[in-house]
Amino acid sequence: MPKASDTLWDIAKAEVEKKENLEGNGDGVEVWEKSLLFMGNKNGGKTTIILRCLDRDEIPKPTLALEYTFGRRAKGHNRPKDIAHFWELGGGTSLLDLIRIPITNDNIRTFAIILVLDLSKPNELWPTMDSLLQVTRNHVDKIITKLGKTNPKVATEIKQRMWNNMPKDHPDHELIDPFPIPLVIIGSKYDIFHEFDSEMRKIMCKTLRFVSHYYGASLVFTSKSEALLLKARVLINHLAFGFDRSKSVSVDQNKPLFIPAGLDSLNQIGPPPASDRDIGKLHAHTPVDLWKKIYEKTFPPKSTRDLKDVNDPAQDPQYAEYEVDAMRAQKNQELEQYKRNASKSWKEMEFES
Repeated sequence: MPKASDTLWDIAKAEVEKKENLEGNGDGVEVWEKSLLFMGNKNGGKTTIILRCLDRDEIPKPTLALEYTFGRRAKGHNRPKDIAHFWELGGGTSLLDLIRIPITNDNIRTFAIILVLDLSKPNELWPTMDSLLQVTRNHVDKIITKLGKTNPKVATEIKQRMWNNMPKDHPDHELIDPFPIPLVIIGSKYDIFHEFDSEMRKIMCKTLRFVSHYYGASLVFTSKSEALLLKARVLINHLAFGFDRSKSVSVDQNKPLFIPAGLDSLNQIGPPPASDRDIGKLHAHTPVDLWKKIYEKTFPPKSTRDLKDVNDPAQDPQYAEYEVDAMRAQKNQELEQYKRNASKSWKEMEFES
């Protein structure tokens, strides 16, 4: 029975657990339960990727704010199905505050981030990536710091786990800074990106390879192509359901990139795409800052302040409710009347002290 204090997310999770308990065989086998948050450019293809991972034949709809769904997979006959919670953040970078809703103290150990970047919009790529990763990392770091005070063993385990994908003898051990929780970076709309000038593709590929490797993330390029969506699905299913991780690698800039975490290196990526003279003129404080400055020299950043572009859900036909809409229209009329009356005689209005 839901409690008055339960949020929508608590109720949704309880429903999933209830169904699993009814369908399970009760043999005590532990159920794998993971959570993933998809974020990235507006209209970048996040919903399409989620639907493909869940084998749902639906027409993608624009994500309003923060949406939730789930998937289930059985590892064998007569075994309980593992659960994966899929969260999707809409609005590009305009709704960053909502990140704290799905990522909590309770699920931080089983959480992963899927960052979907639109390759067809190179000028928006870095600002979007930087904003989303920075806010997410700050939130996760706060949770881990808080957890460290009550359960230091678990906090240490979370930090150490991110190094597991990196071979112990990897030459870049001291040069990278893994994201605190598993991260997959997906470059979407490869079909459009593939038509770009070769030099543009080179800069974008090298930059995304560096960022992914530096943060200990997996990197994959995809599009509406079934074959490319399958590659992205392999990485996501590894995090969501514990399926085997692919060990194949593709680093050719003339082909879709596919690089699981820990299988790239700074030596293979090479130096930033700029002359030594240009690099010497840049004042960067970190390796990431250096790559950012070089990338933005070719692709000047486009503002990520797209809050104004977010459609008003009250005007969206798919959320129409006659009684609610009628009352809202009435209140809007009352508000407009109030504004007109107030503008006529502000000096005559009485205010409480």
